[in-house]
Amino acid sequence: MTVPVKTLTILLTDGPYISECAEIAYRIASKALKKYRVNIFLYLDALHIPKLHQHPQAVANMGNLFIDLAEHGAQIRGCPRCGMARGYLTGDNCEYPDLIKISSLYDLQEMIAGSDRVISITR
Repeated sequence: MTVPVKTLTILLTDGPYISECAEIAYRIASKALKKYRVNIFLYLDALHIPKLHQHPQAVANMGNLFIDLAEHGAQIRGCPRCGMARGYLTGDNCEYPDLIKISSLYDLQEMIAGSDRVISITR
């Protein structure tokens, strides 16, 4: 008999360099991925986190860290309305890595419904 894998969903609302929320979420998700399925939903200014071609000088590149989470199995999705309001395009002109999608707000509902635990990280 196999034990079902538990799922953790993280909801983020803050941008990557305005607070430590993105870094905290990264740390939690990277540890959780060793034992659990991990979903991350980006809402409001958190849509800025995985934008390609960021060049922060004095801090960790949050975009690269979230790409790493996606490469290790985290499902990362973002709100399309939040993305459009911030000028992020979908399709061929998307400024997001392939593994991270601006998808649908319904994805958040599905992530929450299928999760054993949900964490909302905000300041």
